[in-house]
Amino acid sequence: MLIFLAYIQIIFHICTVEAKRYIMHIDLDSFFVSVERKFNPELIGKPIIIGGNAQRGVVASCSYEARQYGVHSGMSSRDAFKLCPHAISVRGNHHLYSEASTEVTKIIDDMVPLYQKASVDEFYIDLTGTDRFFSPYKLASEVRQRIIRETQLPISFGLGSSKTIAKMATNKAKPNGQLFIPHGCEMQFLAPLPISAIPGLGESTAKKVYEYGIEKIGDLQRVDLRFLQTLFGKNGLWMYNKARGLDPAEIIPHAERKSISTEQTFSRTISDERRLESILVSMTEELSSKLRRENKLASCLAIKIRYANFETHTQQEKIALTAAEHILIPGVKNLLKKAWNNHRPVRLIGLRLSQLCTGSYQINLFEDNEEQIRLYQAMDKINFKFGDKTVCRAAGMEIGTRNFNPFMRG
Repeated sequence: MLIFLAYIQIIFHICTVEAKRYIMHIDLDSFFVSVERKFNPELIGKPIIIGGNAQRGVVASCSYEARQYGVHSGMSSRDAFKLCPHAISVRGNHHLYSEASTEVTKIIDDMVPLYQKASVDEFYIDLTGTDRFFSPYKLASEVRQRIIRETQLPISFGLGSSKTIAKMATNKAKPNGQLFIPHGCEMQFLAPLPISAIPGLGESTAKKVYEYGIEKIGDLQRVDLRFLQTLFGKNGLWMYNKARGLDPAEIIPHAERKSISTEQTFSRTISDERRLESILVSMTEELSSKLRRENKLASCLAIKIRYANFETHTQQEKIALTAAEHILIPGVKNLLKKAWNNHRPVRLIGLRLSQLCTGSYQINLFEDNEEQIRLYQAMDKINFKFGDKTVCRAAGMEIGTRNFNPFMRG
């Protein structure tokens, strides 16, 4: 009995000892460019700019060859082609990018116990505990090699004790490389890097830190915590921990195929096409705004129509990844024409955006200019501060004032 109790105590001790964390961060190098090159090898080795052209648009992605001239994602295409006039302009193909992202996700899902899909081309993987059986670095390397082998896409990864260290190791390993930061070596790895390399450190905060002669993370490591808290409040502690590689953030398990939807039931049936379109436009604005707020993109839209006799019809279609209503609205109107029998009054109408993934809508407005993107940013900022529908399209005003509309109820 005593031997049994001693055995139980040993097991309990093993289970309660905090395991070393092994967090892997994966980033598909110049993802959009790499996918384009996979299907068009003539683009390999050449400066590529995806999104927009020399006259209008915004850079969604660019090759390393273009980056050497100062081109980067998010800048206007006009400025990008001034810096690199011989760059090749590629419109972009959301369908191909979505398929490639899904292919990579399936491989990761097949090989690791816990992962988080941070965006269409970025993943966090928790390998904590695997060191009891085999090398986490060896497993991480095998994941990378299988992705490269089966997708023909270049990929980099970083491995470390936290999400922050893993991501920064990936950035150091690019392009098409891998890097492991052993436990206890975090501060040594971070010290020579500029403070701008810290993920999440805003440009304005970085400028303020520079004013005190703090340029490298090593400089930040030597600053007293109380001094940082005096200057930056709670952000001071955040910077203090980041400079040491301390990051308790957990891996949030990946959930596939999420959706958002909304619908309206009418107290009296409606058979007016303009009114139904107006309602759908407002719904589209509402859902796309939520997508942008949550940094999500949708690749499928659907509408639902229910008639007075409760007969219900749905119509859906695949779309390019987006969160922009001016792209979604034409598709929604087209689905209405397909799904609705114009001679039958409608009792309920609904809209659903599905097959969501994480990603910024800004980089997906391939055919839009800077003014369009700034308009969305301004609208989202106002609506977030003062409430949804503070700013909206005139076509969607009817549902925006539904509290005063006798034909509608929640």
